Amino acid sequence: MADILCFFRNRCTTVEQVDDQTLKASCRLQDPLLEAWVEILVKLPDLEIARAGGAIIRSPQKTELDADEALKNVVGIRVGPGLRKILKGVMGNSALHEQLTFMVEECCGSVILSFTKDVLAQAPKDRLKEKEYFWQVVQSNPRMYNSCAAFAPGSPLVEGIDPPR
Repeated sequence: MADILCFFRNRCTTVEQVDDQTLKASCRLQDPLLEAWVEILVKLPDLEIARAGGAIIRSPQKTELDADEALKNVVGIRVGPGLRKILKGVMGNSALHEQLTFMVEECCGSVILSFTKDVLAQAPKDRLKEKEYFWQVVQSNPRMYNSCAAFAPGSPLVEGIDPPR
């Protein structure tokens, strides 16, 4: 039998409350080619990134990248509208920089979702009413669209919603 390519990817993003004024978000990624982690501290109430760090443990790229040094560029950025454009402007263009940028975006998205968990927990138990409830949530906050598997394209919870631009 021919060798069959085996590929898996694990990505885990978490948010925890450090104290009344600080959230810590981390994103860990592991696949056969890449292993990396990013962690940011976000100050409340302004949602400003106060500290960022991380490491690239394994990578297919030949060049070495100091993740901690690259992530210093995101300190001072506020989590909110325009984040992707700002991150693209302050981070490098290499494949590893793009991966770190994606992981910072994941952390920031998780911070935003952490504020919506109470709203999501209020969903009605009836399936039809639940679907309508989530549809209204995504309609009123388009950034929820594609923020997690439940609100990803193709999910029945976002059926009929046009993707935000």
